[in-house]
Amino acid sequence: MTILEQLPQGAKVAVIRLRSLGDCVLTTPALALLKHARPDLRVGVCVEQRFAAVFEGNPGIDSILAPNWHAVRTWSPILCVNLHGGTRSQWMTALSGARWRAGFAHHSTTLAYNLRIPRAQRILGVNRTVHTAEHMASAFFALGVPPKDVPRAELFASEPPMTGRYAVLHPFASAPQKQWPAERFCEVARYLKLWNIHPVFVGGPQDDAAAYRDHEIFRGTLSQAKALLSRAVAFIGNDSGPAHMAAAFGVPSVVLFSTSNPAIWGPWRTDSEIVVAPEGMQKVTVSRVIAALERLRTFEEAHA
Repeated sequence: MTILEQLPQGAKVAVIRLRSLGDCVLTTPALALLKHARPDLRVGVCVEQRFAAVFEGNPGIDSILAPNWHAVRTWSPILCVNLHGGTRSQWMTALSGARWRAGFAHHSTTLAYNLRIPRAQRILGVNRTVHTAEHMASAFFALGVPPKDVPRAELFASEPPMTGRYAVLHPFASAPQKQWPAERFCEVARYLKLWNIHPVFVGGPQDDAAAYRDHEIFRGTLSQAKALLSRAVAFIGNDSGPAHMAAAFGVPSVVLFSTSNPAIWGPWRTDSEIVVAPEGMQKVTVSRVIAALERLRTFEEAHA
């Protein structure tokens, strides 16, 4: 009998997924699979406040828990699943009070777990690199969710702050080597205007957007960014969290990769073009990105 089959009706489950933006988005397919298999379960997700908006409005989540052990323990879970794996999340798992405490066996330490989950390849029965969405889902397959194709990520948003045909460009990234040069993003924005698509640059409060001052720049909360992305006709950006948000809404996407592996971090379950630049972002030409945009159906429709 699987762990999932042993959980009583209406039992509480805590899922620890502290950060970051892309990881949080790519956890939502796993949560959807869990809720589909056991809709009676009450699921609480433990996440840092800055990423909590990823899970807001999700009908498969009953509570968003503060990122501390007391909040997890107060939730009174019978099962605690640690998808994060760091030291803090290990303590949260250990002090959760849950009867079953699960995490991947390859985490740096596993003392908090009485259920150690094998690697995703073993669970999925494959001998290849697995996507992060598959990796997250495999934990729940190991716990008893019936294996099936991992669905698209799920985000839920309010009405977008603008109307009409617009594309979202995200020129920022977590590291300088992952960023395509600003002037080339601006050149792509000019092409979009020729196609009667309004370019909107999106950035966080700490991002320097001076290079994009000739274009519309959107700065808002994560909830507002979700709403903006939900109705975009296209997304163009570096490998980063907003790319996963766009994919969750099925937005056709062009994503530029340098140091990260797109087999692990590429847009999940949406029309996309991957531009890989292992030799560095400086080597990626504007024409290469425009050609990728042209191959997306959205832009065929935009030309019509």
